[in-house]
Amino acid sequence: MELSAEIDTSRPHPARVYDYFLGGRTNFAADRQMANRILVTAPLAQTTARENRAFLCRTVRYLVAEAGIGQFLDIGTGLPTASNVHEVAQAIDPTARVVYVDNDPLVLAHARALLTSDPEGRTAYIQADLRDPIAILSSPVVREVLDFRQPVGLIIVAVLHFIDDEFKPGAALTTLLDALPSGSCLAASHVTGEHHRTGATVAMRTYRTSGVPLRLRDCDEFAELAFRGLELVPPGVVPVSEWRPEGGGPGLMPDEVNCYGGVARKP
Repeated sequence: MELSAEIDTSRPHPARVYDYFLGGRTNFAADRQMANRILVTAPLAQTTARENRAFLCRTVRYLVAEAGIGQFLDIGTGLPTASNVHEVAQAIDPTARVVYVDNDPLVLAHARALLTSDPEGRTAYIQADLRDPIAILSSPVVREVLDFRQPVGLIIVAVLHFIDDEFKPGAALTTLLDALPSGSCLAASHVTGEHHRTGATVAMRTYRTSGVPLRLRDCDEFAELAFRGLELVPPGVVPVSEWRPEGGGPGLMPDEVNCYGGVARKP
């Protein structure tokens, strides 16, 4: 595949580092080098990524099967992998519609994998950034695929920790949620340093020195940022591995996951 000139493979990108942690192949030397530096001091980073992905799948299943939501706006989609949002949603409701949003041009290059919708449903992709919510909401593609008169599942998983306070992530979320009708839900997750302070701090520095901003927030900070004014779905804001886990057996400890997640409903 010929890469677009927009794609700078000499510098790491969060979506490609995440892909590497998930065991994917859509990453480059710069991404792998940074990921391996992180794994030296935070060897459970792969566990964090995989538990976060499992959390995404469980939240989508909940939103479709229990909350009755049939359309999704997934911002910070990342590179296509197994169990993308439309695959999880349409396995339950074939008519489900999904718009994917990401700011990495490499995701656009692989977007065909995100557009393999069930014939009864619909998927689409736009290249945009959470920091510019107006551009997302005003996109003709978004307006064509999603019906803003009906509840929408807003998915912002493993994205907020890449947005510093100076870019006002809370205001961006407010703008998005204000555009959605009552009954819409937000599913979000965020890495933390609460349970493994040293490793998380070193990982944050590694990201930042590689040109990738990373902002660690604790549970209360994340909850206030993402879910203020919303009705949290039980069990609330918890380590992602503890959000409605499936199957039995012992769960992971918080310091093995280092990532919070939650789902909340707009009144």
